[in-house]
Amino acid sequence: MRKLLELDSIDWSILKLLQGDATLSMQAIADRVGLSVNPCWRRIKRMEESGVIARRVALLDPEKVGAGTSVFVTVKTRRHDAEWLTAFEQAVDAIEEIVECHRMAGDIDYLLKIRVGDIAGYDRIYQRLIRRVPDLADVTASFSMEEMKATTELPRPD
Repeated sequence: MRKLLELDSIDWSILKLLQGDATLSMQAIADRVGLSVNPCWRRIKRMEESGVIARRVALLDPEKVGAGTSVFVTVKTRRHDAEWLTAFEQAVDAIEEIVECHRMAGDIDYLLKIRVGDIAGYDRIYQRLIRRVPDLADVTASFSMEEMKATTELPRPD
């Protein structure tokens, strides 16, 4: 098991700032956490090298780029072998509208989150998925009516 990097309250303050706005200057971050620039930079570098900071990205407004409809899709399969899993992984990777894929415990095998412009957009994705992946027992879609909370910020554990 990989050892977790020990993070103190200043590290968590830096992470909170970066999760809210990764474009903040080093000086702005340092000022807000009460450090000078060099120690702040070293902390961020340490967290990047350890993988705590996996990457920095720009978050797009889904509505403004034509992907305002969220679809949650449950998938059940008849097969659970390596060959099927490879085909499924390749299909999921090839469909950029699938923004998340989770292997689940319980009654369903996989949960997909898909971002499209409308229901017709989902149907095109559905058709591509069922053509590429054999032996699907059930594919069920649920459309989000309203996004009540969405964040990419991870909380500080207790």
